[in-house]
This record gives sequence, structure tokens and C-alpha cells, in this order.
Amino acid sequence: MGRIALGVEYDGTRFSGWQIQASDRTVQSCLTDAISSVANEPIKLVAAGRTDSGVHALQQVVHFDTTAVRDERSWILGLNTNLPSDINVIWAREVDEHFSARFTAFRRSYRYLILNRVSRSAIHAHRAWWYFRQLDVKAMQDAAQLLVGHHDFSAFRAKDCQAKSPIKTIESITITKQGDMIAIDVVAPSFLHHMVRNIVGVLVPIGEGKAKPSWAKTVLESRNRGKGGITAPPQGLYFVHVTYPEHYALPVVSPFPVVW
Repeated sequence: MGRIALGVEYDGTRFSGWQIQASDRTVQSCLTDAISSVANEPIKLVAAGRTDSGVHALQQVVHFDTTAVRDERSWILGLNTNLPSDINVIWAREVDEHFSARFTAFRRSYRYLILNRVSRSAIHAHRAWWYFRQLDVKAMQDAAQLLVGHHDFSAFRAKDCQAKSPIKTIESITITKQGDMIAIDVVAPSFLHHMVRNIVGVLVPIGEGKAKPSWAKTVLESRNRGKGGITAPPQGLYFVHVTYPEHYALPVVSPFPVVW
């Protein structure tokens, strides 16, 4: 029995999220079917993190155990032949039995894209949140810095979040703009359900001038989801990267082609 790790990218537009559901099309169900077919045996798939309906991934990391013997190239080509066009395996690695896509990970990175211009976009309709009112990136960055660190993020947590604790540590939030596109990059060891989208929902009114940057701290300290902003729509969110111990030497995928 061997353990295989995969790097997987997907367009979340036509998926009902990551996790297998009884009747809906999900990333996990499509990927599990493809792997089982190539391995010629049932497999159980473990992922670094779940994504919601409409959310994309540049590098979701998964692992599975199998008795099948394939080289890395064969796993990649065989799986992509059996996958729909909106899921793609970008790399495959054999790992030891101690590796877990979920529990060995010590850092996760998300990127949220906002198309900030007067006119909507046919091209980016399912790739970014179109927001036509002008946003002040500096004000948003000032507000974001107030959220960095070890805090109780109850005010940024979805009602149905299953995490045992709302205490999380944000390592960094970086906001950049090029042309009409704003990118919000959030890095943390782990996240609450809807945490990034709820952070964006607070930063956008601040960028619009409806609230001061200090409002982000007020929301955080309230520990009350009802005191926050809206949950930003899913199409702007990307699961970008997962970091593992260096000795696994897993590939790194650049997030930048998604934006510029």
C-alpha cells in the first residue's frame, strides 16, 4: 500500500463545493471517481481544505492510499483523461505514510479578486466580484492590518461553521491593485468557514468610504457575526496554496496568472 499526494486545480463555477453530497456535482466526487478508475480500486480521498460552491482552487492538495503502482506521469495523464475539463491534476508525488494533506499542512493561502470598474465583465463574471464603486486600497490595507494576529474571529465565522474554536491566527493580509483588479491575499494556518469572504465583506465598505478602517477592529472585538458586513460572493475566492514541511518538496504554484 502506497500513499499518493496530488496538486489539483479547479474552476468551482459548476460545482456544489468540494465535499461529496448525495445528489449534487462536487469536486471530491468527480476526483474520487477518476482516481478509483485509474487505480482500479475504491479509494478514500483526504483534502487540505474544503471549498464552497463557486469557489476555485489553484492548488488544492489531496492524498489517497492505493495498492496500484503508477509513476507520477501516469497518475497525471491517467487522471486528467478521466476528469471533466473544469478539474485538472497538475502534479503527483509519492509520499510517506505520515503525510496527511489535511493535518501535515501548516499554512494555507487564499486570494480574493475584485474587479473594480464601472462596467461589468463577461470574461471575469465567474472569476471575480464585480464592484462598480471605486475602492480605496490604502484604507482597506490599513483596516486589514487590524485583523492580523491571534484573535477570536467569531464575527467573521459562518453560522454553520463546524470548527471547534473561533480562535485563529492570520499571518498576513496583503492588498494589491493592478489596473481594475484588486487582489486580497490572506495567509493563515487554518480558517473558519466563510472567514475570508466575511473579511472581504468588511474591507469593501471601508474601501468605499462607508466606514473608517477602525471599523474592522470594532467588528473583530464584537465577536458577533451580526455586527459585520456581508459575505462576499464565492466567485472571487481562490484556494491558492498549502505549505507542508520542506522535506516533502511538493511543487509550488504561482497565483499571479489568475490576476494579471
